[in-house]
Amino acid sequence: MEQLTLGKALNESLRQAMRDDDRVVLLGEDIGALGGVFRITDGLLDEFGAARVIDTPLAESGIVGSAVGLAFRGYRPVVEIQFDGFVYPAFDQIVSQVAKMHYRSHGRVKMPITIRIPWAGGIGAAEHHSESPEAYFAHTAGLRVVAVSNPADAYTMLRQAIASDDPVVFFEPKRLYHRKGDVDRESPLADAVPMGVARRVRTGVDATVITYGAMVGTALDAASAAEAEGISLEVIDLRSLSPLDAGCIDASVRRTGRVVVVHEASREAGLAAEAIAGITERCFEYLEAPPLRVTGHDVPYPPAKLEKHHLPDLDRILDAVDRVLDRPNSLTGAGS
Repeated sequence: MEQLTLGKALNESLRQAMRDDDRVVLLGEDIGALGGVFRITDGLLDEFGAARVIDTPLAESGIVGSAVGLAFRGYRPVVEIQFDGFVYPAFDQIVSQVAKMHYRSHGRVKMPITIRIPWAGGIGAAEHHSESPEAYFAHTAGLRVVAVSNPADAYTMLRQAIASDDPVVFFEPKRLYHRKGDVDRESPLADAVPMGVARRVRTGVDATVITYGAMVGTALDAASAAEAEGISLEVIDLRSLSPLDAGCIDASVRRTGRVVVVHEASREAGLAAEAIAGITERCFEYLEAPPLRVTGHDVPYPPAKLEKHHLPDLDRILDAVDRVLDRPNSLTGAGS
């Protein structure tokens, strides 16, 4: 084990994947000499050369379109979208080509493309530099969508994504790039938890909090605060947003009978809505209270300092927990 930041874990994951397979090539804006705006590709140009670490023009559709052509020729391209809000010009390529090519070709063509996206808020960025577009891609058949929350998963899941024959949209919470954690780089990839499996990161009995990305840390903080009041919260890190791990979700909900789903993306038609619909279909008889969502607001993502009003925080999560436990809350008032 060694202590790495999440950003360094991603860097080492790319390095190892490129050493293991010379078909792995990187494409993106400023990823070569600069090492990317977040320095995730730092040093890779020196080791692997400009034929495998390719600085591209500022044209996301062209970047992903080039990756499609490379995949046709047997390569395993890894695309970096510089910021989450810049992915939209590539949306047509991702939805119309990347997601559909395997199906369209009756399985004869594979699209082993990994699309890395620095994602979500918490860094006080300008407009278009903090977005939460995951529901668009989770809704798109033919894509795997994952989100990491810690350095260990960042290292392992990125290698798994690159090794997958399916296209993977890989969300990296940019506010956690400097967060450190234990990473085991010696363990064989075959022994790792599969990319599509959720993880129970805290055990509890009173209610389940389901979330992903940077919100995992916020949910764990809420669970620690709730413990001081005698409330035991279970926290599930989804890791995979499409497909969702129904087995892990259902097992937890059936134990606790109450569930809160948290994400910073907008509320309407978000991942929380999908998770709750599935829980209601599969676990209705186990539920002791209606499932609740704690999400961002249905407004364009606010820039800079305004985002603190948009992001779910400990208080909003604990208020939803109080509601599913039928405790006094913001709707009933403190005296109920």
